[in-house]
Amino acid sequence: MASRIKKQILSIALGSVFISSLFSFTPARADETSNPIPSFSSFVESVKDGNPEALRGIYVHGVMAYPIVQQPYGNPAYVSSEANVVTQFSIATEVGNIGLLAHNYLAGANFSQLKAGDIITLVYGDGRIENFYVEELLQYKATAPLSPYSNFIDVKTEEFLTAESLFNKVYRGEYHVALQTCIEKDGNLSWGRLFIIAKPISEKHINLIAQIKIW
Repeated sequence: MASRIKKQILSIALGSVFISSLFSFTPARADETSNPIPSFSSFVESVKDGNPEALRGIYVHGVMAYPIVQQPYGNPAYVSSEANVVTQFSIATEVGNIGLLAHNYLAGANFSQLKAGDIITLVYGDGRIENFYVEELLQYKATAPLSPYSNFIDVKTEEFLTAESLFNKVYRGEYHVALQTCIEKDGNLSWGRLFIIAKPISEKHINLIAQIKIW
């Protein structure tokens, strides 16, 4: 009984952090998100720091090339306020997956440019890479945009989800990457949430996709 209650409390806490992680922001100038995309090889060199365990960069050919920072210990609601920087979501790591957060007025502005089939390449500190293909884009309207306890409605299917249910849907399950940012509508920067779900692929698969060149 005590174990079940503990799990329920943890699930609620995870959901609350997950929703509140993208609320605090400082208005940014429109040109702060501009970021010329370098070649893949030069990008890898720019983010390498020798640490084989640390995720250091995200690259999508023709779309984005951003360094990745980790959240400070004990602060799973932290999202970088620097332009052109993506933040790794620590709680997603704890449940076995990779979560990447960015404000929609900063690096997250480019998340919406991704489409199914795009290749996302993640770079580790030692230069090792992992490739993923975008499987789906999910959009949710927040019923209470500024509340950490908001429920959500799937924009496409009108499915109703609690914060906890949405966290479980996006961040749990088989190994994958989830990019998260807010959706702006009618002047409300936190109107909804956008999630980009990407699944791992092999180098062999990459080489078969002739129209995509990330190197």
